[in-house]
Amino acid sequence: MPRRRFSFLAGVDKRLPDAVRGHWADRFVPLAARPFARLARLERPIGWWLLLLPCWWSAALAALHTAGETGAAAYPDPWHLALFLVGAVAMRGAGSTYNDIVDRDLDARVARTRDRPIASGLVSAKAAAAFVALQCLVGLAVLLQFNPFAIATGFASVAIVLAYPFMKRLIWLPQVVLGLCFSWGALMGWAAAFGSLSLAPVLLYLGTIAWVVGYDTIYALQDIEDDEIAGIKSSARLFGARVREAVAACYVLATLLIGGAIALVSPAPLAIVALLAFAAHLAWQVATLDAKDGARALMLFRSNRDAGLILFAGLAVAAAV
Repeated sequence: MPRRRFSFLAGVDKRLPDAVRGHWADRFVPLAARPFARLARLERPIGWWLLLLPCWWSAALAALHTAGETGAAAYPDPWHLALFLVGAVAMRGAGSTYNDIVDRDLDARVARTRDRPIASGLVSAKAAAAFVALQCLVGLAVLLQFNPFAIATGFASVAIVLAYPFMKRLIWLPQVVLGLCFSWGALMGWAAAFGSLSLAPVLLYLGTIAWVVGYDTIYALQDIEDDEIAGIKSSARLFGARVREAVAACYVLATLLIGGAIALVSPAPLAIVALLAFAAHLAWQVATLDAKDGARALMLFRSNRDAGLILFAGLAVAAAV
């Protein structure tokens, strides 16, 4: 019995390979709760950042539209920004936990994921399902703070979220379905501000999907050899030796579509500068990408938080001046 207890604690204390080194969730969360913190990806915050940023872009785009219509300074609603932050953390955690339940057999066959709490046996599928429900309740509480149209828009994403974990078994571009999920916030910020949608947030949504396909293709380079063994489909495997060109095409498309959204709202000089800075960051990712360097792929993937913050800050400032 003591030996089993030691084995359990050793598994709990083992840091996952793509976790942020020295993250507070791996240092301060009690051992008994740590597997659930890892299910929620608390020690890998890039996921909730990438879910949050399209929400913030959309809120800033809405403010830019208001500024253009009124001729006065406008700002993204701070309350909405805070709600999106809480909702992104909760729903990224719920989606990741659900994904781990569905993928527990596949995860056990991939080096980077075999130590995840469900695949390694630290958390049962039943306990994980209860944890999904708890996180969804937090997300629901956040969603109910918005107007009825925004609430309905939020619920409309559920079917895509539920379908995503199965896509890597069925299609070679599961990143497109991930994009449909992770880009949904590009609609939500505008819907929360105006209680409706228009062409500008739709273009922002489409551009964000292209961005997601690009950065998640970079992320998938870490697993390309294990994915081949396990039979997991991914854009990294599909594009193969042309992966750099494929990521570049995704990023060019993202820039053009997001630029179209900005142009429809208000082609303010600062907003254009923000878009160009965002595009320059994406170009740096492509120029420095090494398909055989998994560590660099992870670094470049994570750098998309900075790219997204550059765009958000520029749009917000453009609306305020």
